[in-house]
Amino acid sequence: MRKYIIILALVVIFGLIQFIRPERNLQTNPSRYDIFYLTETEGSVISTFQTACYNCHSSNTAYPWYASVAPVSWALNSHINNGKKKLNFSDWILYDKEQQIKLLLDISEVLTEQEMPPKPYTWLHAEARLTDANRMRLNEWVNSKKDEIKASLN
Repeated sequence: MRKYIIILALVVIFGLIQFIRPERNLQTNPSRYDIFYLTETEGSVISTFQTACYNCHSSNTAYPWYASVAPVSWALNSHINNGKKKLNFSDWILYDKEQQIKLLLDISEVLTEQEMPPKPYTWLHAEARLTDANRMRLNEWVNSKKDEIKASLN
């Protein structure tokens, strides 16, 4: 009997925590501060960044079904907030030029070291996996963007 009470209590607690929902990372309009808003960029570069990076590094996340289930929703929200603290593509224009250069260097490093997107993320989001060719193309774009910003400082 005690076993059933414990199971029932756990089910009730699980049900109740579903009402504790974190705020969603959903910007309704494209950001005019986005890295690609004022930049002429090849569509494949934009779509690759959006597919592999924007869920955690922008102000608009495409949530999977399981993002509505606590406590998974809490963990996802924490990952998204941490990702946006490090880099938010939707607020790119708000970074000063030196910060932009630093962020581009960081992007290049995590692409080269294959640290991003994180492996656990790609297990659930196969579309976010980057091929070597994707990484090389993104790195080329990142380096050209970095050089462009450096030239504008002179």
